[in-house]
Amino acid sequence: MFKAGAVALGAILLLTLATAAFVPALAQPGPTEAPAPRPLLTRQMEKLGRGVVAIHQGGGKVFVSWRLLGTDPDNVAFNVYRRSGDEKPVKLNAEPLTKATCYQDTADLTKSTAYFVRPVLDGTEGVASAPFSFPTDPPARAYLAIPIQTLPGHTPNDAAVGDLDGDGEYEIVLKQEQRPRDNSQKGTTGETKLEAYKLDGTLLWRINLGKNIREGAHYTQFLVYDFDGDGKAEVICKTADGTVDGTGTVIGVPKADHRNADGYVLTGPEFLTVFDGQTGKALATVDYVPPRGKVADWGDAYGNRVDRFLAGVAYLDGERPSAVFCRGYYTRTVLAAWDWRGGKLTQRWTFDSDDGTTGNRAYRGQGDHSLSVADVDGDGKDDIIYGACCVGSNGKGLYSTGLGHGDALHVSDLDPDHPGLEVFNIHEKTRKNVGVSFRDAATGKVLWEKPSADVGRGVAMDIDPRHKGYESWASGPGLSGVWNVKGEQVSRRKPRSCNFGVWWDGDLLREILDRTTITKWNWEPETETTLLSATGCASNNGTKATPCLCADILGDWREEVIWRSADNKELRIYTTTIPTDHRLYTLMHDPQYRLSAAWQNVGYNQPTQSGFYLGEGMKPPPRPRITTTPVSR
Repeated sequence: MFKAGAVALGAILLLTLATAAFVPALAQPGPTEAPAPRPLLTRQMEKLGRGVVAIHQGGGKVFVSWRLLGTDPDNVAFNVYRRSGDEKPVKLNAEPLTKATCYQDTADLTKSTAYFVRPVLDGTEGVASAPFSFPTDPPARAYLAIPIQTLPGHTPNDAAVGDLDGDGEYEIVLKQEQRPRDNSQKGTTGETKLEAYKLDGTLLWRINLGKNIREGAHYTQFLVYDFDGDGKAEVICKTADGTVDGTGTVIGVPKADHRNADGYVLTGPEFLTVFDGQTGKALATVDYVPPRGKVADWGDAYGNRVDRFLAGVAYLDGERPSAVFCRGYYTRTVLAAWDWRGGKLTQRWTFDSDDGTTGNRAYRGQGDHSLSVADVDGDGKDDIIYGACCVGSNGKGLYSTGLGHGDALHVSDLDPDHPGLEVFNIHEKTRKNVGVSFRDAATGKVLWEKPSADVGRGVAMDIDPRHKGYESWASGPGLSGVWNVKGEQVSRRKPRSCNFGVWWDGDLLREILDRTTITKWNWEPETETTLLSATGCASNNGTKATPCLCADILGDWREEVIWRSADNKELRIYTTTIPTDHRLYTLMHDPQYRLSAAWQNVGYNQPTQSGFYLGEGMKPPPRPRITTTPVSR
């Protein structure tokens, strides 16, 4: 009797252990748990200046704003100064400013004029910021014009920012395209260029990726970031035979042409290259991981799914940034992490859904046309949210929901009453008929879902102050209205677009960005009011209709939008002139937000997201654990 009971108990135990081992293979999410306490890891990030920007609104009225840094003491205040011509600077505020980092001035602009700020701590002024200068009689307009040197037959496209020269302010790296094509479309493309510009229009360098890098949103992911921590950003991207760096040096075989009759590049070497941010010089080149191998192993034989690339920056050790370059998401999925340290590019880890590792097979076909990077489990290290699945900071799978591929996802503290971060994801033609899902970012547990098929667009942002947390909506069969964080419909109508978001006006709600227009959602009448129409500008990427970049690159915590002019002769940086009472440190010092700005150009561009709840009723954001002290190479 005892033996029989022991055998039965042993069988139950073995069954339990087998089930426990089998669950990760099927990637069933576990119960929702509060994230572990965040360890005391400190991230090395950019040492930014004040980013002072001034906009002439007409009639001598000037709106000035500047950065509060994530490293500033809580009690820091500011004095604002104006200098006219050769006159002595004049302090504009009677008492140090302790609230929002913006100021409205009226000035005689018939002379050259400059604005700068000084921090004030315990009554003592600090060092003056770099000035923002106006020429004599500046035009009244809501943007900064940056002249660019677009080559004939090219069109400015996506952009990224980084401090390329170490002066504390951002430069712009711009992608220029000729004949981009989606992977599903055969035909020869052009040769993509990457160009670096200072904000005064100075062209620093031009890189030609060459004929063996097919041109389009899915091929040319470029990351701009200070990967080695020396205070100056690098550029990392996929290269090939014939890529020409910013100094004229050719990578690989100069005249090689690996394009087939349909214009696809399915043979020849593939590289990953680190470029110097100041000169565009190639610093290191290695083989791209993973190699294409057999084209059909990625889902088709003609060259569509083998060339679906994604990329992102992640602090995988919690302290230093790594580059993550990826291949595949419809079927086989591979992520490779790289470190740029001491002049060497070394591989940290590789995750491969098809390498035979137990459980990895569940990660096939779960990726989106973009990715997100966030510390989902609270250990201080970044994880890669790869569509409907998540790969941990150590290169091992955390979970896969099995809900399949989608076009967009949004990761933040969408529901401030739920522990940790959440993910809003849309899906295409899933077996489970789930078109929209809202899940716990740490465990993958689906908190609510909506049935639909082939959902093409979806966003999450706080647009209605009556409901705590972010609202969300999507376009797809059977989907209507706006949902709150519980999945309840709170509006019968929804905004006309579900494309992009921007923090623009003076409140904590987010505004809606589509094509070249910013609108405000009026939650009671369920209508929109136009706040900005960027006349003379054009959006990018066809029906995706996205700007070159939308991020907090200047001034206070609100975001700037960079569009190209319709004639492709300049970039226009639009920055808000709406006063605010809210004081937040620059979003670029929020680690998750900064990384979302870095991966925005990847695939189907998606809006930035903060690592904390930024919306109506928010608590003061947590002080970021960062250091801005450069490290030696």
